[in-house]
Amino acid sequence: MLLVDYNSPTSLKNFLDDKNMSMQKKFGQNFLINSSARQKLADVLDLSPGMKVWEVGPGLGALTHEILQKGARLTAFEIDKGFCSILPTFFDSEYLSQTSGAAFNLIPGDVLKTWKDEFKKNGAPERFFANLPYNVATAIIVDMISEGLRFDKAVITVQKEVAMRMTAKPGNQNYSSFSVLCQWAYDISNVIDLSGGSFWPRPNVDSRAVKFVKKENFPRCKNDKYFMEMLRSLFLTRRKTIKNNLTQFYSNTDLAFTVLNKANINPQLRAEKLSVDELLALSDISFEIHSQYLVEEK
Repeated sequence: MLLVDYNSPTSLKNFLDDKNMSMQKKFGQNFLINSSARQKLADVLDLSPGMKVWEVGPGLGALTHEILQKGARLTAFEIDKGFCSILPTFFDSEYLSQTSGAAFNLIPGDVLKTWKDEFKKNGAPERFFANLPYNVATAIIVDMISEGLRFDKAVITVQKEVAMRMTAKPGNQNYSSFSVLCQWAYDISNVIDLSGGSFWPRPNVDSRAVKFVKKENFPRCKNDKYFMEMLRSLFLTRRKTIKNNLTQFYSNTDLAFTVLNKANINPQLRAEKLSVDELLALSDISFEIHSQYLVEEK
């Protein structure tokens, strides 16, 4: 039986006070106190009993509760030592016995330092859920995609501006290398907007939950690592042309012109004008020509 009312800021505060605990601003901690929003997010995950799920930043377990109620086998990553001491008591064997198939595993510490070991030991989960602060959101998503980890489905709640970057299209001011990386790996759609009043403590920004669905026909490129390196260079200085950014990437102006000419791309365009498919095609041509150039230079 849970000992806190997830919908009540007063109940949450009293519980923390009783445990001599407090919210830590450095972790960007906010509890989602909107019960209908929690249920919607859990429903969008499309869970079935026994399904493997990762959750990042469970806090006191408001969404953890919703996910476990659907019979998921949940692994939670939590950095806050105080929450880590509480969560196992909330979701103990007695609690789990009430829901067939449900299991709870807690991994303490910084998820950026712990997820790879869990991935190596137990493989990828089918679902992923997280409510992430701005600075952590991009780092986690980029890290996982870069390492080849893609989930069948994920629901991620982030600052609204970050969500807009995830879904931005070419030519939009929010379109960035992060947009390309997310859309390369997933089909992304908006789920729900959440005002500050949906959380406690109330943040000064609005949030948005987005759904990631793994692309069945994942558009491969000749070298994933090279593509991501080139992508960062192309968007490093947004106001520069593709030609100028590629020149810096190669340290060779002629090579930049050669690659762009073969790719049939206007050298005066900016990277923000190119679609994901165009950038993948450019990467393949660049990798081929650049690799040959490096061989000849030796």
